[in-house]
Amino acid sequence: MQALVMRFSDAAPGAIALFPSPDFIARLPADVAIIGMGSFWIAVRHDGANLGRSLYAAGSWLVLPAGLPGCLPLKSFN
Repeated sequence: MQALVMRFSDAAPGAIALFPSPDFIARLPADVAIIGMGSFWIAVRHDGANLGRSLYAAGSWLVLPAGLPGCLPLKSFN
């Protein structure tokens, strides 16, 4: 369900991109801020539209929302 939120809406102000491609960061839009990362995930924040689509286009295999009630809080990654 959470993956569908990122695919079809702009409700979440942030996201967790799981299993990003090796060139994922280079392919991110300039207005997307990286707020955390690990060995298989990158947390980002964006105030504009189409965050989920942008992350999939940049090379993420799975995108989950962050910053919404019931989702991962964005402050966990600061």
